[in-house]
Amino acid sequence: MTSPSEQDLNRIVADYQRDGVVVLRHFFSAEEVAEVRAEVERYIRDDLATKPADAATREADGVTVRNLWRLEQHNEKLRALAASPAIRDLVAPLVHGEPVLAGIETFNKPARIGSGVPYHQDNAYFCQTPPDMLTVWIALDAVTAANGPVFFVKGSHKLGALPTKPSGVRGNSIGMAEPSAVPLAEQFCGLLAPGDATIHHCNTIHHSAPNTTDFPRLGFLLVFRGRHTQTDPTLKATYTIAATATPPA
Repeated sequence: MTSPSEQDLNRIVADYQRDGVVVLRHFFSAEEVAEVRAEVERYIRDDLATKPADAATREADGVTVRNLWRLEQHNEKLRALAASPAIRDLVAPLVHGEPVLAGIETFNKPARIGSGVPYHQDNAYFCQTPPDMLTVWIALDAVTAANGPVFFVKGSHKLGALPTKPSGVRGNSIGMAEPSAVPLAEQFCGLLAPGDATIHHCNTIHHSAPNTTDFPRLGFLLVFRGRHTQTDPTLKATYTIAATATPPA
């Protein structure tokens, strides 16, 4: 990716502050998409079996990868990609300070068996205060209305941390105590072409449906926080209970 112009960056910041989610078209080039996909596939094939159990979550078949976790610890090539000055320059004003890479993940949503994600706010997992933390969600496959797109409730990041409950869902162990009252038709649906991205605030409410189509929906995620954030012990204790009940979280 290349750094946005000052005008584009100002627009991105304004949209993000207002809505808690913003779309960036052509965030990765076709070449970058192919490079990341190839490395993710190689890692699953060659490296994953040697990694700790919390490096991945599997689908209900016990075999197919649902999520890859902690790739910033396990994959030097992908960690180096996240250090791109263009990405850091984009993220810095959104986290109100120096960006720190907190995680590299995938949400694989494989064809026909990809499981859904319950309504949640990411900071129920991240547990940071102030909540200056975000996720860059990059589509490696086309995200369509049918294959499990992410729905976001615009402006919900301004509500702060909402009540949670354990979800029992492997890979998403903690969800909202009550789903959003905003009708699905009024939520923002992240329909993306390969290389497009969304950036969402850690308190923006979002969720996705299962993928029952013949088309996979692989998402590559970069998670950043501002260096000034700290772990909130109350949020952390609540998360730990849910993650212990349904690991990996």
